[in-house]
Amino acid sequence: MKKILFLTTFFLFSLYSCGFSTTNQDKAQTPDNEPEEEFRTQVLITTPMGNMMVELYNETPLHRDNFIKLVESGFYDSTLFHRVIKDFMIQGGDPDSKNATPGVQLGAGGPGYNIPAEIVDGIYHQKGSLSAARQGDQVNPQKESSGSQFYIVQGKIFTPEEITMVEQRTGKILNDQQRTIYTTVGGTPHLDGDYTVFGRVTEGLGVLDTIAKVLTDRANRPIDDVPMTMSVIKK
Repeated sequence: MKKILFLTTFFLFSLYSCGFSTTNQDKAQTPDNEPEEEFRTQVLITTPMGNMMVELYNETPLHRDNFIKLVESGFYDSTLFHRVIKDFMIQGGDPDSKNATPGVQLGAGGPGYNIPAEIVDGIYHQKGSLSAARQGDQVNPQKESSGSQFYIVQGKIFTPEEITMVEQRTGKILNDQQRTIYTTVGGTPHLDGDYTVFGRVTEGLGVLDTIAKVLTDRANRPIDDVPMTMSVIKK
């Protein structure tokens, strides 16, 4: 079920997550793995804690077009960031979270369809990445994405030694580009190659950090709801 999407990977991540550092800058740094400059659709995510602007990657057209469709239909309006794990990510997009009773565990809802994976070599899980949630490999070996649920990476900045530990624990060898990203911008390298990244936060990383710090219950749902609305700014 989607509500346990990150349980295994987060356990692995927690084994080596330490010394997290972040900045409260409002605008995102330009990542080293950015494709060449081109027009990208912008989506504004409005929350009680501030706003985030995200841009959608043209390299992942199925996810881009689906996200635009849902935003324009009002699908995400009044949904919650229902799963928040500091130093890791904030997750939303469950339609069942609208008007959800406090304390109810969320994360199993969706629009009734999945999206084929669009995992693009060279686009990584750096801080601020907008990525698609999904069910685990045991029931979803094709790594298909949820039709609506997404997460925004907070992650951490890694030391070179921690990068080596990630490689040892995951069996994944990070290239020089990944090493540069995760030791400067930060993120969640253990998710690379397993989940579709289809956009990034361009403004409002400080809001991401603020949401990531909220008090949560045992299921990682914020004690005080963090609702959102979305609008397409240009496309």
